[in-house]
Amino acid sequence: MKKLLVMIAIAFLAATTPAHAQSAPATPAFEVASIRPSQPSGTNRIDVGLHMDGSQARFGSLNLKEYVAIAYRVTQSRVTGPDWIAEQRFDIRAKLPDGATTQQIPEMMQSLLAQRFQLKVHRETRNLPAYALVLGKKPLSLKEATPDAAQPGAQSTVNVAASGSAAGVSVDLGNGSSFTFANNQFEAKKVSMDILASQLSRYLDRPVVNMTGLKGSYDLTLGVTPDDYRILLIRSAVNAGVVLPPPALHLLEGGQPESLFDALDQQGLHLEGRTLPLDMIVVDQALKMPTEN
Repeated sequence: MKKLLVMIAIAFLAATTPAHAQSAPATPAFEVASIRPSQPSGTNRIDVGLHMDGSQARFGSLNLKEYVAIAYRVTQSRVTGPDWIAEQRFDIRAKLPDGATTQQIPEMMQSLLAQRFQLKVHRETRNLPAYALVLGKKPLSLKEATPDAAQPGAQSTVNVAASGSAAGVSVDLGNGSSFTFANNQFEAKKVSMDILASQLSRYLDRPVVNMTGLKGSYDLTLGVTPDDYRILLIRSAVNAGVVLPPPALHLLEGGQPESLFDALDQQGLHLEGRTLPLDMIVVDQALKMPTEN
């Protein structure tokens, strides 16, 4: 159980970081960047994330698959390639060039991965099983979060951090937006439906696509049964690339975590199984270790 919770924290980052950068023109590369293998923590807790302060960006304990997801603004479930891209983890420290913004980080990450990992990818659209997140039959009962007043220069410091331990998983997206998964419930504060869909994808057997049409940010709590809580943990670990023993995988044969589906229905949302065209990033070539700093 401890290992599963720790690995879920890692799984969150690639899904959440692109949400801060929905659209941006091509940009220069990072001015300076160093890449080093992450050091094992040696504990039952792990902390991963992006810290951006001024022109300095620090990414911690992510694997190549997760960096590709950040670079191409997709969730990790939409990156495919050799199994090893989800294994070794790296820390990256980089300096943005003058005039660059946090919205341009993905394009600069693309350039960095191409230079240091010799990364080559291509895009494909595949018709795959997915869940459409749609409005349900019941009236919407979500609490819409109050928007913050605009603050000039508010993006000069950005923190997207996730931590996991035996007590649960916590993800801080900054500006009051957060997720927790602990004590048989999933709690979200100030999240868009796009972010909710990307997070639900971490726990299910297929991607979730937001088709609600809702534009605001919301607070919500989704309670699940203890048995489904365990299934959700196991599924998220599998999605994060964790190799689990057969007895754990056997629990996934019991079907979907129905209490999660029911909790969404109570909020006026619904997960509907469909076959949807999904944009995928396919890794064609990459080095297992980057070239020297």
